[in-house]
Amino acid sequence: MLPFRVVVIGASAGGLTPLIELAAGLPEGFPAAVCIVTHIPAYAPSALAEILGRAGPLPASQPASGEAVLPGQIYCASPDHHLLIEDGQFCVTKGPKENRVRPAVDTLFRSAAYSEGANVIGVILSGLLDDGTSGLWTIKHFGGVAVVQDVQDAEYDSMPQSALGQVKVDHSVRAADLAALLVRLCAEPVETLPEVNVSEDDRRRVGIEVSIASSGHAFRKGVMAFGKVTPQTCPDCGGVLVEIKEGGFTRYRCHTGHAYTGDTLLVSVTEAIEDKLWQTMRALEEASMLLEHTGKDFAAAGNARLAEEYTRKAREMEARTKLIFQDIVENKSLSVQKLEHEASKA
Repeated sequence: MLPFRVVVIGASAGGLTPLIELAAGLPEGFPAAVCIVTHIPAYAPSALAEILGRAGPLPASQPASGEAVLPGQIYCASPDHHLLIEDGQFCVTKGPKENRVRPAVDTLFRSAAYSEGANVIGVILSGLLDDGTSGLWTIKHFGGVAVVQDVQDAEYDSMPQSALGQVKVDHSVRAADLAALLVRLCAEPVETLPEVNVSEDDRRRVGIEVSIASSGHAFRKGVMAFGKVTPQTCPDCGGVLVEIKEGGFTRYRCHTGHAYTGDTLLVSVTEAIEDKLWQTMRALEEASMLLEHTGKDFAAAGNARLAEEYTRKAREMEARTKLIFQDIVENKSLSVQKLEHEASKA
């Protein structure tokens, strides 16, 4: 265990302003390392470290693999790479995506909990869906402190609301009060932190999941033993999904390593319906065009009877494409937040 506290923070949509407020509020010489994952696109560089470094007195950077974790520093995940903590160092990897993103909040949180135990303070800020809930549960399960942004204060409350629903959160604070809370929590000496007994099965499973985020090879590492094999398939690769239980929370991991919460899986599956409908519509239109073209060839050759039959079949295909298009128009991408909203109006 490191001789100082490790603060891990996850944010998505609406998270930049709270992060700037935090960086501005933390004092020089803050006695903890601050590690941040935000959902950033893979195709563009991230200016988050530069922005946070200008906002306050702590230096901010994107760490490299093998770099030591140090107090009084802000570390930001790089685009398209998971940020992990292992044995006092950073591990920057391109392991399987979790919740359809890389970097993912859960991977950082899970690795910090496994490596640092009760030494970790996990923070969930504004964001959509529920990335971070599993990781915050793991932090709490391994003896760490769980903090979320007040849902009334968050621009997008899905991430903190999900964490509140699944994790015994220690503190719910406004973004303006987060720096003061962390200063107070990090003043507690590491030596006084409690020893926590985690079952060998939980420790082994979390260790394997950290290893999967680091280097992949989920199947060889025993992912199929994590839980019940489900009839669901991975939206990313079509692999078999295994159900994982964490308290009252259910999530899924495929045999190649991709991982999903139930909400993210629901979003992915319902979005995939539209993709498959477009593929069906394309195939029907291709068949219609081929039938029509071939019918014209038969007509030119003087075979009017066969030409008419091909043309009739082409019109049938066209009629079916209209029905498929209507299904596309009516298809909805679903999530817990959408379903709760619709239920409140019923």
